[in-house]
Amino acid sequence: MFSVSRQVWHGRLVRPWGTCPALCHGRTSRPCHNRYRDNGTLAKHISERRPATNLSVRINESASASEVFVTASPEGSRPLQEQAREVFGAVAETLRREKAHILQERIFGVEDALDAILPVRSAAYGDLDDGGPPVLLSVPEGPQGMLAGVQVHAVRAAPGPKVFRCGKKACGRMLKVGGYDYVALSGLVAPEAGAGPAQARAIFEKAEAALRRVGGNMFSVARTWLWLGDILSWYGEFNRVRSGFFTERSLLDGDPQHSRLPASTGIGVGPAGGARCALDVIAVIGQDAGIEYFRAAGKQQCAYQYGSAFSRVARATTPGGRTVYVSGTAAIDEAGKTQHVGDAAGQIKMTIDNVRAALSNVGCTDADVVYAIVYSKTPEVEKVFREQWADLAWPCVSVLSDICRDDLLFEVEAAACPGARKA
Repeated sequence: MFSVSRQVWHGRLVRPWGTCPALCHGRTSRPCHNRYRDNGTLAKHISERRPATNLSVRINESASASEVFVTASPEGSRPLQEQAREVFGAVAETLRREKAHILQERIFGVEDALDAILPVRSAAYGDLDDGGPPVLLSVPEGPQGMLAGVQVHAVRAAPGPKVFRCGKKACGRMLKVGGYDYVALSGLVAPEAGAGPAQARAIFEKAEAALRRVGGNMFSVARTWLWLGDILSWYGEFNRVRSGFFTERSLLDGDPQHSRLPASTGIGVGPAGGARCALDVIAVIGQDAGIEYFRAAGKQQCAYQYGSAFSRVARATTPGGRTVYVSGTAAIDEAGKTQHVGDAAGQIKMTIDNVRAALSNVGCTDADVVYAIVYSKTPEVEKVFREQWADLAWPCVSVLSDICRDDLLFEVEAAACPGARKA
């Protein structure tokens, strides 16, 4: 479901004949050596197995680089280590086939499980692991089990991306393409700063300091993700911190229609490890950056009208061409009011309609979506989404999470690249 472009059995693509695609004894490094005499026998062998991984791959290409967007999640609930071997094996096979290197990676799962699967990831990736850590994001256990999904943004370019360090710690990657630098900062945290609002201020300052080291600043930022544990208890405080910081940096100058606010998601998914919040950033630095901000888009007005300092959509030059970033979107009307209170199906439909309207506003369709993240407040809401929108053509990772208002049940973010193709 959710635009599965290929099905993978135990980390290997299904072949029409020959060597069994299953990996024996739980290993991801080599297939078993059982041979089958005809397609019928192989089909019977495979039919006894459930698909192990939902895998979607989208590619956006330019003359100088190709971006590869990989969305992977377990199919069915099975032991954690088995799921991890299958999911990371499928991701690694895709990256090797496309000769792509990771720019940004997120892993969504139960906190206690995340550290346990990192050695599995390292074993599957091998030399694909350049030392840049993935962002580990803590979510409740869902229908797939303790691992909700993995999202990877990778690139094929020469030279490839280099790990970016904040002090001694890897905090992202940078890629030089043509007349600009593309920077992906990942998992910036500041638990040492104290309470949540102080941590929020500190992670923005860390991002700014990192960008200044390579000739950028907050005006270079196209997209942010704010991972806010226990969001409902302090989202108002967070918004005041963000608005204050953006005002000091002249991103927000009192007239929101002329402000340079990044697209953003602020969601109740906390970073693993105990920090109150974490920040991911996409920035484009240089004369060819070409970032555009759409404070209002589709059916929704500027979010700053109700205190949230972000643009509904941003569009920027990226290694594979142009990327449209649709901010976290929910069932909120033009006046900023929650609609369909208590009605999961109604909120889900309105949210998806709002995202589609925003995409249409900048010339994109469902076919251009390269990834999406779906956030459901409860398992019951997620079940409604899965049952009623199984044919949605967006590559999705679906997780359980509080939304920024207690009466919101559902949220979606998306990115689209006009002309992107399925792999």
